[in-house]
Amino acid sequence: MDHEVPGHIHPKIKDVTEQFKSGKMDRREFLRTSTLLGLSAAAAYSIAGIADPTLEAKAATPKKGGVLKVSMEVQEMNDPAVYSWTPPSNVARQVCEYLVMTGPDNVTRPYLAESWSASDDLKTWTFKLRQGIKWHNGDDFNADDVMFNFTRWLDPNTGSSNVGLFDSMLTTVGEGDDAKKVMTEGALEKVDDYTIRLNLNTPVLSIPENLYNYPTMIVHRGFKGNLVEQPNGTGPFTLVDFAVGEKAILKRVDQPYWGEKYPDEPFWGGEVYLDEIHYFDHGAGSAAQLAAVASGQVDMNYEFDIASLGMAQSIPGMKILEARTAQTGVMRMNITQKPFDDKRVRQALMYCCDAEKYNELVYQGRGDVGEHHHVSPIHPEYFALNRVERDVEKAKLLLAEAGYENGIELTIDVGNTNGPWQQQVCEILKDQAAEAGITLNLNLMPASKYWEIWATTPFGITAWTHRPLGTMVLSLAYRAGVPWNETGYNNPAFEKALDKAESLVDAEKRKAAMEEVEKILQDDAIIIQPIWQPKFFLASEKVMNVEAHPTQYHQFYKIWIDS
Repeated sequence: MDHEVPGHIHPKIKDVTEQFKSGKMDRREFLRTSTLLGLSAAAAYSIAGIADPTLEAKAATPKKGGVLKVSMEVQEMNDPAVYSWTPPSNVARQVCEYLVMTGPDNVTRPYLAESWSASDDLKTWTFKLRQGIKWHNGDDFNADDVMFNFTRWLDPNTGSSNVGLFDSMLTTVGEGDDAKKVMTEGALEKVDDYTIRLNLNTPVLSIPENLYNYPTMIVHRGFKGNLVEQPNGTGPFTLVDFAVGEKAILKRVDQPYWGEKYPDEPFWGGEVYLDEIHYFDHGAGSAAQLAAVASGQVDMNYEFDIASLGMAQSIPGMKILEARTAQTGVMRMNITQKPFDDKRVRQALMYCCDAEKYNELVYQGRGDVGEHHHVSPIHPEYFALNRVERDVEKAKLLLAEAGYENGIELTIDVGNTNGPWQQQVCEILKDQAAEAGITLNLNLMPASKYWEIWATTPFGITAWTHRPLGTMVLSLAYRAGVPWNETGYNNPAFEKALDKAESLVDAEKRKAAMEEVEKILQDDAIIIQPIWQPKFFLASEKVMNVEAHPTQYHQFYKIWIDS
């Protein structure tokens, strides 16, 4: 699918191109920034002097037909706006779609939107929607659908994490405990049936990328809150069978499943090759998923941990796909609860941490070392701070200043929601903290139990998935009052610095602005975050055109089976 150049070419594209050609901006940052400003991906890749990988994929000759079988947890998937994890979105993504799509190359391209343009000050974003797209029930996809979705996302009663990403469209009303954020009057505008406009309170460069966060899936304007019961999408597949913890069966939409004749033309995005996609739940553990692959029950799995790499390598007829990611686990402290309301206690824990050891012991050195501020080296706006070195004496001094000269006993809740590596990480911290007089107890529990308390527990380890930008995850997790703010963090200086970083196009200025953002978070020590994870999955050699996406998104529209 071609990325069309919008009629309005942002004036900063020239500046970005000059920065790239002069060596002030690397290729990854140029591709990302120029396409956000509205340059086509094809044009951006051409300027960068490399081939667009989506065009290379088209050069192969696919075969139509077949069933793709995948081992992955099948979780509840009622309302996309409140999804908390990637697996339910992977099923729903085959049915419903997004305004944009961010590929494995971290470049964001138009999808249901055919183009976008931004005002010179990045406060007004106009999205042109594709025409001729039909919902499965025969309705036309148009601006009313997009207006409906934005209104739902930004309604505080919905409880969507999207409010963090679109904070620039919100206004705080009320005071104290009654305060809440609501959509600013005039922030969302329907220009015509196929054009919508976002009018922001502050400049934001990442708006297109924010629209591929998994809860920004576009549902029909008549959506009642349960996609399983109402699987009306614009995508090439429909859900025909679903059971939490068991299976999700999808079939290509080329029959009148919805009571009205589906249009005779093929899926709007072009030819789709698979007849069906079957997800089977073998549990979250690597061993069970790999056993399903080895026995031929499935063609691929969702993920396996590095401890299972040897087992995966021993399975014949399979290829291992690996992605460098910004996925991580944060040992986060809720700073509204004692003793974590004292920054010195939090800092003492941070100074106990030898981050290199985590990467070595848990990921065999294949991950990236963290710096306790939730911005990854692979994020284009990342600023490399001086690493926090382990300093046991400083940790002891901080504890003494906080009134714990004889040490302190703490408990961290561990649900292993993303695998046993979470427990391993906590055990390493336990050993490292002991020397400073900190007794750390691990409260192990089922994953389901952890998700009941993840937002309120004083101390717990939570897995966070990859986002293409550090600013995205910071807005989701650490802005005051957003649904996923599990630390209770509320720092106006941090938010002001983050707003500034989000508003800048110039690469050097943005990195400089991110230095302040990262330093504030590191100094406040609300998280212990020592590593960034690599991600692995297995796929049969017969599964063609499959790629490792850093967010583990399943983009199966162009996959085929070579029998």
